[in-house]
Amino acid sequence: MLRKLEAALADCAARHITVTYAQMAARIGLEGPGRIAKLTDALETLMEQDAQSRAPLRAALVVGRSAGGLPARGFFMKAAELGLGAGQTPQAFHASQVAGVFAMATNSAADI
Repeated sequence: MLRKLEAALADCAARHITVTYAQMAARIGLEGPGRIAKLTDALETLMEQDAQSRAPLRAALVVGRSAGGLPARGFFMKAAELGLGAGQTPQAFHASQVAGVFAMATNSAADI
């Protein structure tokens, strides 16, 4: 599932779009009860990997349907656990992560 999620996030980054949790779950084939919890667990795994490699958080591309364009609260809790986002508003932190992910995708495409 992580590979599908990484590929879907890379596509979103290349297209400079965000998607909702439900849209991402459907896109990677998660169905039924608990699909959002499974997705969230996988996104948190990617957050750990990204933080370890000092990359922008790809999970920032997945947002809540009714969260005003922001990820769910758990995203910010996990980021804080990883030592990220201190001193920034959730909006500013999220915007910086999305911009970083989009920039990396643009730079990767330019390298091809």
